[in-house]
Amino acid sequence: MAEFALPKNSQIQKGRHWPAEGAKNTRTFKVYRWNPEDGMNPRVDTYEVDLDKCGPMVLDALIKIKNEIDPTLTFRRSCREGICGSCAMNIDGTNTLACTKAIGDCGKADVPIYPLPHMEVVKDLVPDLTHFYAQYASIKPWLRTQSPAPSDRERLQSPEDRKKLDGLYECILCACCSTSCPSYWWNGDRYLGPAILLQAYRWIVDSRDEDTGSRLDDLEDPFKLYRCHTIMNCARTCPKGLNPAKAIGEIKKLMLERRAL
Repeated sequence: MAEFALPKNSQIQKGRHWPAEGAKNTRTFKVYRWNPEDGMNPRVDTYEVDLDKCGPMVLDALIKIKNEIDPTLTFRRSCREGICGSCAMNIDGTNTLACTKAIGDCGKADVPIYPLPHMEVVKDLVPDLTHFYAQYASIKPWLRTQSPAPSDRERLQSPEDRKKLDGLYECILCACCSTSCPSYWWNGDRYLGPAILLQAYRWIVDSRDEDTGSRLDDLEDPFKLYRCHTIMNCARTCPKGLNPAKAIGEIKKLMLERRAL
């Protein structure tokens, strides 16, 4: 699975230890900390959390740490329901969502929590997703049509065509899969990565879309699509249980089919 990679020329230092005084049922969390404004190297702070006064998920522990122990801790979160993807981070060695990762499912006694690997860090557990979102925008992720829209109804599709979108539309763009992919680590400037390619296939396979040829033309590039080597980290780490590698394979099939025409 994905391991957290340090920025070049940096070392993680041992940080502060925050004990849970008087608590009997505790769990220790080792949290990556880095503030670009203080000029210090990254560090790992250790927090002991009273589980008798904490919710069951890792995000509950992080919120408790921020609210009651260390208000300087910075992380993203929003829905708390595994829908928005905001709280994606590397927990217990795996990219996942803090809101759906149960503390009890963490195998290590001291639970390590790091930002998503191989991305620039804004602060603490917050990765810089600017490039990731720019890649998403590059595939033009909306319905592209040439025919006039029906005047009296929406653009319809059959139940069979709708079913083709299952396993694709559920992607929440949390970036867990892309940041677990070694090909994306080394070629992220040009390789679109599993999340964006899954999203691209979602529109390619949509029966209502009328720009399939142009979408495939845009992906016909040695790096955008073909850096995928089917390592399958993406499918193993996806918190929604999706299979981006399969979607990438389907795009490659379409590329071969149209070359044979």
